[in-house]
Amino acid sequence: MKKLISITILLISSILSVHQEVHANTDSASVMVYTFDMKEMIAPPVWRTTKNAIERAIEQKADLIVIHMNTYGGTLDDADSIRTKILNSTIPVYIFIDKNAASAGALISIACDSIYMAPGSSIGAATVVNQSGEQMPDKYQSYMRSMMRATAEAKNRDPKIAQAMVDPKVYVPGISDSGQVLTFTVSEAIQHGFCEAKVENINELLQHAGIQNYKVVPHEISATDKMIGWLINPFVSGILIMLIIGGIYFELQTPGIGFPLAAAFVAAMLYFAPLYLEGLANHWEIIVFIVGVALIAVEIFAIPGFGVIGVLGLVLMIIGLTLSMVGNINPINIEANISQITKALSIVVIAFFLAITASIMLSKKLFTSRAFGHLALTKTQNVDEGYTSASPDYTARIGQQGIAYTMLRPAGKIMIDNELYDATARSGLIEKGVRIVVVGYLNAQLVVKKL
Repeated sequence: MKKLISITILLISSILSVHQEVHANTDSASVMVYTFDMKEMIAPPVWRTTKNAIERAIEQKADLIVIHMNTYGGTLDDADSIRTKILNSTIPVYIFIDKNAASAGALISIACDSIYMAPGSSIGAATVVNQSGEQMPDKYQSYMRSMMRATAEAKNRDPKIAQAMVDPKVYVPGISDSGQVLTFTVSEAIQHGFCEAKVENINELLQHAGIQNYKVVPHEISATDKMIGWLINPFVSGILIMLIIGGIYFELQTPGIGFPLAAAFVAAMLYFAPLYLEGLANHWEIIVFIVGVALIAVEIFAIPGFGVIGVLGLVLMIIGLTLSMVGNINPINIEANISQITKALSIVVIAFFLAITASIMLSKKLFTSRAFGHLALTKTQNVDEGYTSASPDYTARIGQQGIAYTMLRPAGKIMIDNELYDATARSGLIEKGVRIVVVGYLNAQLVVKKL
């Protein structure tokens, strides 16, 4: 019996010593701290960096993520995406505000588990404004207020204070009673639970958080990530759209397939590929654009004139380009969806207009310049000098009957004695297959009317 008791005590001692050893090793283990910067306007490139950084931190099994922020704000939809990514992170996220966390930056900061601020920093002023700095209608402010409240509640911060950062009408006794949107200094943020401490740098932040043994791993942005982030910038997207439209326009003005079409193809690849990799452009949106281009080509090369098919092709191109710039539609947040689509549509329409205008002006310059004048015919061939466009075969067809081989709107093709001729209707439209009679010859085309 004594032997059994001794063995039991020995086993318990061994288990306790192993447990203490494991615990000691855990305490002495280095904490991996993954850091990345947020020091520019909140826009798609920043959202991409945030998403990649958090996913990479999870892959590397980091213990903590620290964001180094200095921003005056940015787009609401990208800020919302970043906020959601932080709230759903399985790794604690701290933020170090190095001077500014305004507007969208305040929303992102409140989503983090802990907030630290450098001396002279501020957080707040989250009113939604347009590109001109003018305050947006209340429906946008209402959505921002709800996000600020919900985010503050999720992190056990005062939701009323968070709402006061958006709405000057919110009265918080002793805090927000001036009729202005709320902005905290460092000491005010600490006093009201929106900052843990004032620190000079990330190392001091970690020491204040009680982390002594740590390893800082900065997020490295690859050349591909930098290129994608640059290409999905709205300004660059607008330039690419202009190149696409301009390339197609110039290709239609010149015979054969050449450089303009190649330029349009490369621009389309640079436009859609980054958006597809970002998860913004879906397969069907790219297909809609391709179908639109195909319809325009059919209208121009197969069906003379520019009618319903051409207009439909143009509409499909605009739809494909617009929706590719917009993320997945959120059925709950209709206002944000409309805002994103309106912004994308504005970029596409403006780029379309500028591309067509610039192409027309440039084509006139090119075809009348000495360097490129040979691309267009400039010599005049007058009738009194013996020149004529009349073909005996065409003029001989006057008075003969045939059928409309294609629809004449008013131009098209007709068939007489199994031969095709270019023709134009004298008046109105002539449907395909309708019998016609040739009544004249003008501008290298037969003039016809319905029988």
